[in-house]
Amino acid sequence: MLDVAPYFTRSDGAYVFARWGVPIVPVVFGVDDQTLGLFKGAIEAVVTLAGHKMAEFDPNLGTNLMMFFCRDWDELSKVPHLEQMIPDIGSLVGRLKAAGANQYRIFRFDKAGAICGCFVFLRMDDHLAETPADTLALSQAVQVILLWSDAAFREVPPLALINGNAVVRPEVAALIAASYDPVLPAVSKDASHALRLGARITL
Repeated sequence: MLDVAPYFTRSDGAYVFARWGVPIVPVVFGVDDQTLGLFKGAIEAVVTLAGHKMAEFDPNLGTNLMMFFCRDWDELSKVPHLEQMIPDIGSLVGRLKAAGANQYRIFRFDKAGAICGCFVFLRMDDHLAETPADTLALSQAVQVILLWSDAAFREVPPLALINGNAVVRPEVAALIAASYDPVLPAVSKDASHALRLGARITL
């Protein structure tokens, strides 16, 4: 049986699981049309894997999965109206610069704790620039479909290469599919939830 708990156990030892509670409505800023198509295709593929849904419009936000590409973190401070959605964007930019980060995700949750929104920020440094667009798209799609632990993919990435093509690792794909089983709760902070998830996974 797959050891599920580490995927949702944070560095501080807390077990926190959450999946999307609403259909996903993505939008991608700062890329050309071809790359945009790759990202939307990857998101749709992972959403289909999960057995979840996409939509054309979110009643609360219009779009609820926003991806921003930039060359430098300072560019985020110039994005119109972004400070209205993320009031501390200025201090966030400072922290990202200080950490030398090339990506960051902010999740929003409904009253029950299920995911209802996500902001993804990607700074195209040398490493990300060398990553094939379809690989980057699939990797990001996997990382937003659930609230993974901050250490979930520290040792082993969510994707593998097969015949030169990036695919979701079988154990990660099975975990995503099991996580959206309607019998299971959309939110859990009880580590026993991992056992219920593991029991539904067939590799």
